[in-house]
Amino acid sequence: MRPDHEVVIVGAGFGGMGAAIELKRLGIDDIAILEREDDLGGTWHVNHYPGLSVDIASVTYSYSFEPNPYWSRLFAPGAELKRYADHVADRYDLKRHMEFGTLVARAEWDDSQQFWRVTTDEGVRTCRHLVTATGFLSQPHTPDFPGIDSFGGRIIHTAAWEDDHDFTGERAAIIGTGATAVQLVPEIADAAEELTVFQRTPIWVVPKLDFAIPHVVQKMFAMVPFTQRVARVVNTSLLEALMVFGVLHFKQAKPGNRLAALVAKAHLRAQVRDRATRRSLTPSYDFGCKRPTFSNTYLRAFNRSNVSLQTQSIVRVEPDGIVTADGEKVLVDTLVLATGFDLWDVNFPAFQIVGRGGRDLGKWWRENRFQAYEGITMPSFPNLLSLNSPYSYSGLSYFTTIEGQMKHMRRLFGELQRQGRTTFEVTDEANDRFLAEVTDHLQSSVFYNGDCASARSYYFNQHGEAALLRPNSTLATLRQMERFPLDAYRFR
Repeated sequence: MRPDHEVVIVGAGFGGMGAAIELKRLGIDDIAILEREDDLGGTWHVNHYPGLSVDIASVTYSYSFEPNPYWSRLFAPGAELKRYADHVADRYDLKRHMEFGTLVARAEWDDSQQFWRVTTDEGVRTCRHLVTATGFLSQPHTPDFPGIDSFGGRIIHTAAWEDDHDFTGERAAIIGTGATAVQLVPEIADAAEELTVFQRTPIWVVPKLDFAIPHVVQKMFAMVPFTQRVARVVNTSLLEALMVFGVLHFKQAKPGNRLAALVAKAHLRAQVRDRATRRSLTPSYDFGCKRPTFSNTYLRAFNRSNVSLQTQSIVRVEPDGIVTADGEKVLVDTLVLATGFDLWDVNFPAFQIVGRGGRDLGKWWRENRFQAYEGITMPSFPNLLSLNSPYSYSGLSYFTTIEGQMKHMRRLFGELQRQGRTTFEVTDEANDRFLAEVTDHLQSSVFYNGDCASARSYYFNQHGEAALLRPNSTLATLRQMERFPLDAYRFR
């Protein structure tokens, strides 16, 4: 029996598009890209709140093989990332493969037919190979504070932003102080009569060296692409130094980590006048335990007379406001949830995946450690490539991860084609070796040597394992992804 498609890709963000580009380069064109939203772009389609911008310099936060010379700023606004996604889809003829508004609920491997059965809200599809590209941060987290359903005002989650909402004259509150809140707080503060920021865990904030890219530089990037490649290498090297020496090799390079923390503390002192507020905004965990962020406006917002920082825990939500542990009640008209996403819970992976022998991927991960060979394949899951997997995130730019996985796909499918086979599956032995290797390398990181107890970071799963980042330099990861031993897989 012939399957409906050679490949089904779930997700039309940058990860899914990268996988499709690589497959088409390999001569595979029978591809269906299923996307639950109504357009492509993933995070950059779903998120469109005020102040949204990329938190990695744009020359690095893009495909290396498809540079955009026309970024308006060093840290491009979100709308430009969405336009870039559209450009990539047009340039590589991806849109004809995309089906929007299609929700995938389940996928199960049929061992007798050697293909996947993918259940959507429109029926069942079959495919020889399945690629999940649903992203790490695709399941918005809504806190279950007592009484939140009774709130009489407006509740807006940052992942479901209401563009027409006007905060002018309102008493607004925002729950969360992660990267999204860092971008959003100054925007709301400009409009609201009062803004209360509810902070559970402070975030390390460093200066944002952002500026408009002059038109003459954009023209130079377009006419002499080598110049933009140089800019990319320089920025990547700086990020690499921060990641490798400040985070991954904390044990051997504590001074580098301490220096980054001192820079952040100096920035905080220069930005916030009130000593008590500075104290509350200073993290108690080491730099790198939680992803830091860049901003020149977030900390300054707390100098404003209409902005207050609330560090007391939330006890309950009432129809007209929020009651905190000290008994204080904050009156609220509009409540903004910048509460992030569920990463390691029951919604990871984003839908149920059942492999060979009835192995449920989510259950297996939670009961037998989160693991994936080279951050992309798992034993007992033939012909499955999971782009958002444990130990897959490499470097600080997601595009490093994507391009590493594209290299892995090229080598894997190239061997599959060379042998004239249709099915691959990573061996238990190769997977165990990789898991032991990354676990060993992580022992030098800030995650296991620093003070991360209060970080509440999505880097850690519910078992206390730092199972997101791949503990290698970018160059080492890219090299390994295109040179892994072929006997790590069984082909049939």
